[in-house]
Amino acid sequence: MKIILMGGPGAGKGTQAGPLVEKFHFPHISTGDMFRAAIKDGTALGLKAKSYMDAGGLVPDEVTIGIVAERLAQPDCAEGFLLDGFPRTLAQGNALNEILDRLGMKLDGVINIEVAEDVLIPRLTGRRVCRKCGASYHMIFNPPQQEGVCGQCGGELYQRSDDTVETAKNRLNVYNDQTEPLINFYQQQGLLKRINGDQPIDKVFADILKALG
Repeated sequence: MKIILMGGPGAGKGTQAGPLVEKFHFPHISTGDMFRAAIKDGTALGLKAKSYMDAGGLVPDEVTIGIVAERLAQPDCAEGFLLDGFPRTLAQGNALNEILDRLGMKLDGVINIEVAEDVLIPRLTGRRVCRKCGASYHMIFNPPQQEGVCGQCGGELYQRSDDTVETAKNRLNVYNDQTEPLINFYQQQGLLKRINGDQPIDKVFADILKALG
C-alpha cells in the first residue's frame, strides 16, 4: 500500500499515522525524518539540506525532492510507504509522479483529512504551558483541573505566542494556498480520498481504511 497522508495543521495526521503504520507495516516517511536520516548518513543532498537548515532557511524543492527520491528507492519502500508532509505543492506533486514512474511504482491513494477552520482554530490555540515546570496542557484534549493553574506544580499556565488565533489562521491560510492545487491534482487522477476529520479518532481511522478499500 503506497499512500500520501494530507491534512491541515491540527487535522490529526500525526494521530492517524501511527495506527496506519501498525496496520500496514510500511515505513512512515516524513520530510523531517528524511532530512535527519540523510544528514546522519552524510549523503550529498543531506549535507546540502543541513547547510540551509543551519542558516535558518527553507530547504529548496530541488533538495527536498532529491532526498525523497533517495528514500523511496530504498528496499523497505518497495512494498509500500506512508508519505507525510510531502508533497506540499503542485510542483512537488509533479516531481513525485516522476520519481514513482522511474521506480515503477504507483500510488494507491491520497488521504486528505478535512476539518473545518472553526474546529481547527480551537485545536491549534488550545495549548497551555506551565511557566514553572514546562508541563503542557490542552484546553480541549487535556485541560488542567483548575483553569490557569498547573496540576503538577501549581505554576501559572500561559499561551505561547505561536499558539494565538492570528498565528493559527496564518498557518491555515498558507497551507490552503499551497495545497488546494495539489488536492485538485490528485482529485483529477482519481486518487483523492476525502476523510471527515471532525469525528472520534477511531471513526476517522475506520473511514480511512474503508476509503483505501
